[in-house]
Amino acid sequence: MGSWSIGHWIVVAIVLVLLFGTKRLKNLGGDLGSAMRDFRKSFKDSSQDDAPAGRLEADPPEPAKAAQGEKDKVA
Repeated sequence: MGSWSIGHWIVVAIVLVLLFGTKRLKNLGGDLGSAMRDFRKSFKDSSQDDAPAGRLEADPPEPAKAAQGEKDKVA
């Protein structure tokens, strides 16, 4: 009994329907699908966040501070 035939799967499906009912199985399938969709979306979002959005530049020195330093040198 190494592999499951179609007959085995039909018996498993019938047992699941008898135990849980069709409404509960439908809700379970919908919840599982939405959880997988959310997982894929979060995985895609996190991989996009890791990639650089463009060229990152260092903040240029403020002109007022640079001019202040030059005035101190001259005086």
